[in-house]
Amino acid sequence: MTNPASSQNAPYKVKVEKDKIYSWCSCGLSKKQPFCDSSHKGSHFKSVKYLAKFDKEIWFCGCKRTKHQPFCDGSHSKT
Repeated sequence: MTNPASSQNAPYKVKVEKDKIYSWCSCGLSKKQPFCDSSHKGSHFKSVKYLAKFDKEIWFCGCKRTKHQPFCDGSHSKT
């Protein structure tokens, strides 16, 4: 697989906790979207780590085409 699978054509709104590390799924195959469950094993995809600096809501990319991983940049609305 060279292109990621799109898990959904919209971002995931997630409340993150300060000082917690999140592993965003970049391949789109994880059953725990938007987070990695190692479904990418054997491919060129890797999870993208995000360390939350504050308690807040984050919009993680769901289409997997963002240029600003792991965050949504609106790429899902450009196709």
